[in-house]
Amino acid sequence: MEGMIETLNDAYYMELALASAQKAFDQGEFPVGAVIVCDGRVVAQGHRVGTGALTGRPSEIDHAEMRALKELEGLPLGFDPAGAVIFSTMEPCLMCFSAIILSGIKKIVYAYEDPMGGGTCCDLGQLPPLYKTCGIKVFPGVLRKKSLDLFVKFFQKENNLYWKNSLLERYTLSQAGGMVK
Repeated sequence: MEGMIETLNDAYYMELALASAQKAFDQGEFPVGAVIVCDGRVVAQGHRVGTGALTGRPSEIDHAEMRALKELEGLPLGFDPAGAVIFSTMEPCLMCFSAIILSGIKKIVYAYEDPMGGGTCCDLGQLPPLYKTCGIKVFPGVLRKKSLDLFVKFFQKENNLYWKNSLLERYTLSQAGGMVK
């Protein structure tokens, strides 16, 4: 299920998102990273924080995509988000998907699907006009295996409490095949 890479740049920018996800992983966080690119330049990036992976007390606001979108506020006036692309190592959740739409970004590229909380499968045609007419395009599966490998390592950490025994953990480990402990 490796996604169609629209351009070689998609793989390049997803590698940058994966580096951000690795940073989250190295800090004991859920390994999601996101970068926002406009005119061939990274204009914002973020990685997941506050998952409480070790404490069991997560914050569900500081998602990688939300942190990257927050960085857009520091860009000069006149920045046109319609020309930007967001790359995320995991399918954006409903909160992040809505925020991306509201930001004006028109293209999402993600690596690994989220069977438990992914929001990009929403039927926008059934929603109010703001969402129905947003014109966003979604490209899944770019560098999926690399992202999957990082999530497998995360879920195999014995001291991890985040999404322990969840649908996401079971699905991820089942996707790994022989990699499961």
